[in-house]
Amino acid sequence: MNTVNRRTALAAGLASASLISSTSAFAQDAPAGSADARLRQLGIELPKVAAPVANYVPAVRLGNIIFLAGTGPRNPDGSRPQGKVGRDVTLDQANQHARNVGLQLLAALREASGSLDKVVRFARVFGMVNAVPEFADHPRSSTGARTCLSRSSATAVGMHVAPSEWPRLPFNMTVEIEAFVEVA
Repeated sequence: MNTVNRRTALAAGLASASLISSTSAFAQDAPAGSADARLRQLGIELPKVAAPVANYVPAVRLGNIIFLAGTGPRNPDGSRPQGKVGRDVTLDQANQHARNVGLQLLAALREASGSLDKVVRFARVFGMVNAVPEFADHPRSSTGARTCLSRSSATAVGMHVAPSEWPRLPFNMTVEIEAFVEVA
């Protein structure tokens, strides 16, 4: 089992290829200062935590574990990217949608914990991908979230069903991601 301190875990997540080079010294060592300062240095502003669309909350804390609810991508105007990966949405677009979700999950985590500096490690990231049946690259389509959320165990599954069948992702969104996080 791999134990990682909280600053290294967050640093590894923020040092993703989509943010900065994963081969930089930052990816190897914990940054000085707070996680919020590091986000500012990278020019990343976390979004406001959106109100739930149903009877649930974005995060629940049980002891030192925070469960982050399944979250889908949002456009700046509040609308949601929709469609099936492999038909309406490219792999790269789905990856960007997953990165968008990763930032939303970080915002919910900060709100639930009081500070991202309290993150010890990300235990699990679970990604669901709204894809056509022949699409088989589910892990890569949710990589954008995992790169924001650090190294963790991860699962990515396809939600490719016929249009009239269930289950499918709410609002026909492209990806939905949830996470379990240990905090101090």
